[in-house]
Amino acid sequence: MSGPAWERSLEVRTAAQTHALAAALGAVLETGDLLVLTGELGAGKTTFTQGLGEGLGVRAGIISPTFVLVRIHPNLPGGPRPGGPDLVHVDAYRLESAAEIDDIDLENTMDSAVTVVEWGRGRVEHLSDSRLEVELHRPRGGAAGIGAAGMPAVAQPAGAPRAAADSAADPGVLDFDTDDDDEPRSVVIRGFGPRWAEAPALPGVVEPVPASGSGPATAPVPVTAPGPVTAPGPATAPGPATEPVPETTPQTPERNS
Repeated sequence: MSGPAWERSLEVRTAAQTHALAAALGAVLETGDLLVLTGELGAGKTTFTQGLGEGLGVRAGIISPTFVLVRIHPNLPGGPRPGGPDLVHVDAYRLESAAEIDDIDLENTMDSAVTVVEWGRGRVEHLSDSRLEVELHRPRGGAAGIGAAGMPAVAQPAGAPRAAADSAADPGVLDFDTDDDDEPRSVVIRGFGPRWAEAPALPGVVEPVPASGSGPATAPVPVTAPGPVTAPGPATAPGPATEPVPETTPQTPERNS
C-alpha cells in the first residue's frame, strides 16, 4: 500500500472549531469521495461528521450509525449545495473485514454520495483508488487507545456489546458518542490517490506554518474573526449537557428523512 501524497496537521481547541474545520472540508468534497475517520472514544468523530454534513448541504440530524451500521443523509434541494452528493455515514466498528464491508453494498451508493466510514482503516481501502484519512486525537485517552488498524486496543469477547467495549477502553467515557467536552484536539488529514494528489484549500482554515529545523507546526482553526479585546466578565455556570439522541431499531441502511 502506497503512502499518502500529503499530510496536514491542525489543532482545534473547541467542538465548534472541530465542526468548522469539517464544514470547510465538506464544502470541497464531491460525489464518489471516500473519507476514513479514526479517533479514540470521545475524540469528536460525530461532531466532525456533523460539520461535513453542513459543508455538503445535507439534511441535519447526523448521529452515530453504530447500531444500524449505515445512515444516508440526503442532499437538501434548498440547501447550500443543491444537487450535490448525499452523505453515507458508516460505522465499521462491528465489521471485521473488507468482505463484511462488501456485504453492506457501499458500492451502490458511492456514485451518488460522499462516504464517511468510522473505524474503516484496513477495511474500506478497496472501495476507491483515492481517499482521505482523518485522525482525531485528544490529550486524555490518547493514541494509546488506538490499535494498528484504528481500533481500540482493548481485547473483548466475540459478540461483546459495544458499550462494554467502550467502557473498557476508557472508563471515564460513559457514552462512546460524547463529543461535547471542549478541549484541544489534533486533527491529521492525509490524502491518498490521484483525486488527492494535492491538499485542498480549505476556506477559513489557517494553514500550519513549518517551524525552522522541525516538522510542520500545528495552527488553531479560527471559527470567527477575532473582535476587540474586552475585559473578562463574570464566569457563568455551564448549562446542562445535551442528552444523547436514542438509537433506532437496527436496519441497514437507514435514510435520514
